[in-house]
Amino acid sequence: MKTAEHELATTDGASLGAISSMKALVYHGPGKRAWEDKPRPKIQSPDDAIARITTGTICGTDLHILKGDVPSVTDGRTLGHEGIGLVEQVGTGVSEFHVGDKVIISCITACLKCDFCKKGMYSHCRHGGWILGNTIDGTQAEYVRIPHADGSLHRFPAGGDEEALVMLSDILPTGFECGVLNGQVKPGDNVAIVGAGPIGLAVLLTAQFYSPAAIFMIDLDDNRLAVAKQLGATAVINSANGRAAQRVMELTKGAGVDVAVEAVGIPPTFDICQAIVAAGGRIANVGVHGKPVELRIEKLWDRNISLTARLVDTFTTPMLVKIVESGKLQPRKLVTHRFALHDIMKAYDTFGNAAQEGALKVILTNGAPC
Repeated sequence: MKTAEHELATTDGASLGAISSMKALVYHGPGKRAWEDKPRPKIQSPDDAIARITTGTICGTDLHILKGDVPSVTDGRTLGHEGIGLVEQVGTGVSEFHVGDKVIISCITACLKCDFCKKGMYSHCRHGGWILGNTIDGTQAEYVRIPHADGSLHRFPAGGDEEALVMLSDILPTGFECGVLNGQVKPGDNVAIVGAGPIGLAVLLTAQFYSPAAIFMIDLDDNRLAVAKQLGATAVINSANGRAAQRVMELTKGAGVDVAVEAVGIPPTFDICQAIVAAGGRIANVGVHGKPVELRIEKLWDRNISLTARLVDTFTTPMLVKIVESGKLQPRKLVTHRFALHDIMKAYDTFGNAAQEGALKVILTNGAPC
């Protein structure tokens, strides 16, 4: 089929053709963003879906993009890779979703057919991966196009809480897969999480699935550390005095931790992880790094440690949906601020000044279409 034929051979909502523009949060280079008009997305391939965003959020990765840490994001890109939406149009090749379905939009796009997808490594899908808000327009808009919809959307459970389940677009599977599973957290482990932002707190929530003996949370922000304590951290450590590693070693009687999770993406936090990992331990990097870090191999070469780094594959999302539905995992506790989608510029100001604003996750709500 040619592209023009794709657009005709779809099932669509009647409203999509009535208005050709929408509002979107657009990146215009480091430090530059704007809430502006853009054309509404259209079906480009038979496996596409178009969704109207109902609930969204902002990710720490979006802040890294705005700092210029992700060069694959170019001027004019709509940001965002998380959201809950209503399907308004589907291509003829989409079989699992229909117009009117409410869906959780995955931060990872998966064709389900390439060699990486067949290995479950959806983050490196040859036709997808992390493309939303990166190499194609993302979810911080009124409408979004989802390629490979059958592998990139999840059904929203009946009666579900949008504010809780939007956390399953990215931060919960990211914290769980990149931090907890890569770190091989086991019962009885001592775990340190460096960074008490939303991703670090997602690691904290999901690490408790495996009953570690202790979870130490390290951050500069006392407000975030207080939240971490409420969510199950055994001990919290403010690293402002530069003695966080020393304090961890005191708490572990000089042994260090079995798992050190880096959840910020800057050299000082990676250095803390290297300083506190025990012999035979694991360092699990979760943070998005925009600058080089120094690997202290002269101190680590004989320590029998493992270092992992990965992008989330979202293969655990269906399981996490069930746990949220059961009430045993409550990601809604991470929400601190709520905005209308059209107030997203203010939401970015709040999220970007998290310490001053006491912000963790912000919720963006898009009202009914005009």
